[in-house]
Amino acid sequence: KQNGRSVEIQRLIGRSLRAMVDMEKLGERTIKVDCDVIQADGGTRTASISGGAIAICDALRSIGKLEESIDLIASVSVGITEGEILLDLDYIEDSGADTDMNFVFLENRGFIEIQGTGEKKAFTAADFSKMLARAEKGIENILSTQRKMLDELAE
Repeated sequence: KQNGRSVEIQRLIGRSLRAMVDMEKLGERTIKVDCDVIQADGGTRTASISGGAIAICDALRSIGKLEESIDLIASVSVGITEGEILLDLDYIEDSGADTDMNFVFLENRGFIEIQGTGEKKAFTAADFSKMLARAEKGIENILSTQRKMLDELAE
């Protein structure tokens, strides 16, 4: 039986991946994405979203629907640990973080979801702005890598 945390992670991943696809243009098709993260040290939900996006793009390309029905999506975790803003926290950093956030971004259209928690203490608007800036840089790096991977898959 799944616990509440597992269900919420599944819902976050599902919401995020659905947001990248124009369902009307896709038509009556079902895409099932299994987001098992085989090796990770924290950030499994964000890795599942960013990796799942590539799987969906590859599937849509195989049926000739990629260009008309998709926007890339990427996700990162950002946290504050001992006053330092960190991108893509590992397990130790995440478990000791004062603040922990996940950002999900739809390319060219903005954020799909932002989850943030003051784990050990509250965070300020200034903290949030710094975390957002770090997330945007990380997301652009992921989007760039995704584009390269999709180009390689097309060859």
